[in-house]
Amino acid sequence: MFDKRLMREGKYVKKYLLGTVALGVGIALLAIAQAYLLSQVIAQVFLEDAPFLQTKGYLLGILAVIGVRALLQYFSEVTARETAIRVKERVRVRFLQKILSLGPVYARGERGGELLNTAVEGIEALDDYFARYIPQLILAVLVPILTLVFIFPKDFQSATILILTGPLIPFFMILIGKLAEKKSLQQWQSLSRMSAHFLDMLQGLTTLKLFGRSKDQAVVIGRVSETFRKNTMGVMKIAFLSAFVLEFMGMISTAIIAVTLGIRLINGTVPYSEALFILILAPEFYLPLRTLGLHFHARLSGGNAANRIFEVLELESQSEFELIKGAKEPVYLFEGNKEAPWLTFKQVDLCYEKEGERVLKDINFILRFGERVALIGPSGAGKSSILQILLRFAEPSQGEVLINNTVLSTIPPATWRKVISYVPQKPYLFAGSVMDNIRFGNPEASLEDVVKAAQLAMAHEFITELPQGYDTLVGEGGARLSGGQAQRIAIGRAFLKDSPLLLLDEVTSGLDNENEKDLLTALEGLCQGRTVIFTTHRMKTTIQADRILVLDKGRIIEQGSPQELLNNQGLYARFVSTYGREEG
Repeated sequence: MFDKRLMREGKYVKKYLLGTVALGVGIALLAIAQAYLLSQVIAQVFLEDAPFLQTKGYLLGILAVIGVRALLQYFSEVTARETAIRVKERVRVRFLQKILSLGPVYARGERGGELLNTAVEGIEALDDYFARYIPQLILAVLVPILTLVFIFPKDFQSATILILTGPLIPFFMILIGKLAEKKSLQQWQSLSRMSAHFLDMLQGLTTLKLFGRSKDQAVVIGRVSETFRKNTMGVMKIAFLSAFVLEFMGMISTAIIAVTLGIRLINGTVPYSEALFILILAPEFYLPLRTLGLHFHARLSGGNAANRIFEVLELESQSEFELIKGAKEPVYLFEGNKEAPWLTFKQVDLCYEKEGERVLKDINFILRFGERVALIGPSGAGKSSILQILLRFAEPSQGEVLINNTVLSTIPPATWRKVISYVPQKPYLFAGSVMDNIRFGNPEASLEDVVKAAQLAMAHEFITELPQGYDTLVGEGGARLSGGQAQRIAIGRAFLKDSPLLLLDEVTSGLDNENEKDLLTALEGLCQGRTVIFTTHRMKTTIQADRILVLDKGRIIEQGSPQELLNNQGLYARFVSTYGREEG
């Protein structure tokens, strides 16, 4: 009934979990004391016609027990919630760090809405698992044993009935749980699908409206929501059925004890006060078992969510996101000269999946410090995959990458990424101000540094024309800016970071001639004094490269200066002939 993976997370909050169980045991002991005091009061009043003063001590004792029970119940809730909160916080941090360490290569293969649902709703589903189910599972063992300790010396027959009927409740709970497990899994999967589809639709709403397909998606969302509703109702039916069965079994078992005690009481074989004490205490024996049954759905929900969470956590990440504490930056790695090799790809192969097709095959090239290298080739040739390796989002399946004769994989990723500036084809802007988005390149930068970086990126002019200037909110994904403006903000980030290695991935793709001209001017300034690797389909940008690597089907088939490749009349020459004419 325990999920070992979840319990590994729970060991970090052992003291809170043990505190919850200890308080639960204390509440059970007080319930036994209350049953004894109540049985004594009733026996004395109804059999001996005792006056109020004779029972006053018992009545005050009952009030004191009720008060202390309420106090312990409150602290039990506090410790249980603290357990759940700390576990959720730890799992959420680990989950997000794992997603970051896996990088965009993994995220692109998943649906964003599903991952978001796992990070939010999935981890929240662990709340009742740790706050309710785990403590109650332990108490369901301890409290019945504790109750038997007090009943057994007083009445062997009643204790025997409790021992025989007690296991019936967990037996039926397991039977119903088998049925509920499948329904709960279906509910979780339908919730994940609905979340993923809804987020995908929201992100593509502009495109859907543009092509007049938004109303069609309303039908799809209705269908997905209906599936989720049916699965939820299926789970609720089983939950109500389980509650009814468990309550029924507890009631029948208590009734059996009541009947046997009544017959023996008539025959005079059991004292009235003891019979009443046992009868009052009998429901307390079954209560933890019934409560466990009521919280059994928390185990199902938490278990289904945990399966997806640990599926991600147990993935082998190609690199770790955390910066190694105390690790010194090997500065010599980032220094070089134009004569000596600085970055070397040596027989590098890359497969994104273990049994997948190789997207890079036997890649060999040398990059010198301060050199500009262009990667060109048809779509799917492997250009972006080379950048993914340099960004440490993917590791070579075979071969190695060297930086000044040091294997790249031995350098801490966070240290390596400090010397890289990356401008992708579609830079991501966060839902903050223009200032925040540029400062993302260097969080410690001053306002003057940000403005200077924007000026170098040729973004200052349009930023000052925005309603609040640098304090203007750009919206999630840069919704209020054009593609060219977003690119210039990304270039501003790169200027602000001022890294020696610059990676550019199709930065001029999809821009009109005017925006492209401004962007190329900004990029020319950014590339000065830096080592640059860029991918492009625009032939006019390759002229600025010192060397060109032409890729096709994951292999380098040509390399050399632009003029050398033109003279060879190979794939590059055909590209220039075809695309150059279109650009002209």
